[in-house]
Formats: sequence, structure tokens, C-alpha cells
Amino acid sequence: MTTNKENWGYPNTVWFGNGRIRDLAKACKHLNIKKPLLVTDKDLAKNEMILNAVESNKKDSITTEIFSDLKGNPLGSHVENGVEKFKNGNHDGIIAFGGGSSLDVGKSIALQESLKRPLWDFTDGGSFWKENNYGKSMAVNRIGNPDNIKPIIAIPTTAGTGSETSRAAAIINDKINVKKIVFHPRMLPALTILDPQLTLGLPPFLTAATGMDALAHNLEAYCASNYHPMADGIALEGMWLIKKWLTIAVNEGENLEARGNMLTASSMGAAAFQKGLGAIHSLSHPVNSVFNIHHGLSNAIFMPYVLTFNRSEIENKIVKLSEYLELKNASFNSFIDWVLDLRDKIKIPHKLSECAKITDKDIEKLSPMALNDPCTPENPKKTTLNDMKSMYQHSIEGKLFN
Repeated sequence: MTTNKENWGYPNTVWFGNGRIRDLAKACKHLNIKKPLLVTDKDLAKNEMILNAVESNKKDSITTEIFSDLKGNPLGSHVENGVEKFKNGNHDGIIAFGGGSSLDVGKSIALQESLKRPLWDFTDGGSFWKENNYGKSMAVNRIGNPDNIKPIIAIPTTAGTGSETSRAAAIINDKINVKKIVFHPRMLPALTILDPQLTLGLPPFLTAATGMDALAHNLEAYCASNYHPMADGIALEGMWLIKKWLTIAVNEGENLEARGNMLTASSMGAAAFQKGLGAIHSLSHPVNSVFNIHHGLSNAIFMPYVLTFNRSEIENKIVKLSEYLELKNASFNSFIDWVLDLRDKIKIPHKLSECAKITDKDIEKLSPMALNDPCTPENPKKTTLNDMKSMYQHSIEGKLFN
């Protein structure tokens, strides 16, 4: 990876390089944003990097207001409050600055502000997608006009979700306590700033959990059942970068080359998962909403159990992946051993029971939520309710499938 400043245009406009945050005002001018709402979390809102960004914009006559009423595993109510602040402040753009939650809330505020229908109509399988053939009739008078979404600048401070290069956002509908995937093509940020220096302060645990989230995105996209060779190519290279750099980023937090490569791999994962995801995410979303477990952490825990469950459908692809990653033996078992060893090295728990006390009654509640998750249809192996129950049970007990 070069440490120089680089710009590229896929899947959106990306400005990469150390110190690129200093180009924020330039980015605002590029998109004709004069009064942005900066969306971040409460802790980061007090951080010097945010305060400096606001002050830098001010010097260029760009008035920036901060919205920080959100938390990890963000809620629909956070988006609603943000929309209210956006409208009351007459803002003309969004700067989504922080981890995946901040980016997802910022993107959702931009989408919701332009609509007359509830955000939940735009979830995967939501009523908008059932009622309208996108690209023909947008029924603008009834839903608002998503083409009028205000421009979004995404600035990640973690390397995991890849929200900065995706058209989706994970938001919990707090009225029913279910995590939903909000989707619209116009949610793709107009411009992304990838500055490795912004991730230097990320502690080892979050570096590990978000890095495993990036691995889960690339891995599930690669294994997803549908045909998308471009996504497969991106995912393969993303996983190669993670294999080489994740442990270094965890153990040497000030290593800018490792941080930059992990940022790149994260963005690649989100570009790749436009192909689809799978049961790792299907199992994660319910425990994120019900038990508030960090999304990257839950993905990391479920990973080997889902892989071994799916073995009959993915073994050939995993052998090919093992060759690409240059593992000692190109086999399914070697890849599982690598995943387990990686988790151990970066201190990821082996069992779900190490993170939450989940009872049989909880499994009965979580399993239908997992089965109905929008990520489930693309899982390589068709799953039933009993399969979801079994995968939860195996992850709690720490037993891989044979």
C-alpha cells in the first residue's frame, strides 16, 4: 500500500491517504455543501479530531453543527432526532464521521430527510421495493424524492463496517427491537475520506472486532450463493490484506501502513457484499439488538460455526481461498484452523456464552429473527429454523459442526 495521497472512483469517490482529513473543507466545496450536519457519537464529539474538523470548516466559511445523539447498534429514534435537527438547522449536507454506527445514522438521516414514507419501508424486502419497480416509477408525490438526498461525506475512524462504500445502513427499529438493513442506491456517500491517521487511537479490542467484521464481510460475500465474479475478486484481495495486516494493526496500533491497509480492506468488504452476505450476519443481528453485543465481535464468534455448517456448499471455494491466502495446506480444515488461530491471537472469545448469558428461551426468540433476516437467503446452504437454533447452540457451547 502506498502512503501517498490517492483518489479513486469505485464504488464512489474516495480520497485516501494520511492527513486527508485536512481536505474536508475542500470536499464540502466540491459538493457545494455550505452548512453540513456532522454526525458522530457522544465520545468522539469531544475529540480533538472532530473539533479540529469543525474549526477548519469554519475558516473556509462552512458552518458545521454536530449531532451526536447516537450509540453503538443505533436506533431508529436516533435517526428521527437527527432528521429533526437537520431540518431545523436548514442543513444542506451530511458529514458522517466515526465508526459504523455514526456512518449508518448519518446516511439514514440523509435518506429519511428526503422522504415522506417511514425509513423501514426501505429495508431489504420493505414495502417500497415490493410496490415499486425502481428506475421506472418512484411515485414521488407519495414517497418524496430520494434523488434529492443531500450529499453525504463519509469519514470512518474504524476499519470494519465499510459503511463508507455501501448503499445500506444497519439500524434497530426500537419499536419492535429488531435490527433492520435500510437500503437505497442513493445512500452511497458522494465522497469518502479514508485517512489512516484517524484510526490510530482505536484500542486493540475494537481494532480486532472491527477487523473481524471486515473479514466477515469479505468472506460472506465471497461465499454467497449468487453469481458476481467482480465481488469475488474484491473479496479475495480484501481477505489477503486482512490476513497480512490485522494482527499487526492490533499489536502495533501506531503502524500507519497496517491501519491504511485495514481501512482499504474494510471498504473493499462493503463493496463486495453488494453481492450478498449470509448466516454469520443473520445470527449476529438479533444478538446485537437484544443483547447489545458489538456487531464485529458477534460476527467473529459466529464465523467458524457458520463456516463448518456451510461446509458442503463452500468447501471448493474455501480451498481456492486457502491457496490465495498462501496457507500451508490448501484445504477447508486449514482455513478453519487459520480463523481459529487468528481469533486466538487477537483475543476474540471462542464461545458466545463468554459474551452473554443466553438461555434456551432466548434461542427460541433469536432463531426466528435470524431466519427472517435479509442476509439469510444468500447463505450458501439453505437454512431452516432448526438450523438457526443449532448454530446458536453450537456457538454457545463452542462446538464446531462435523
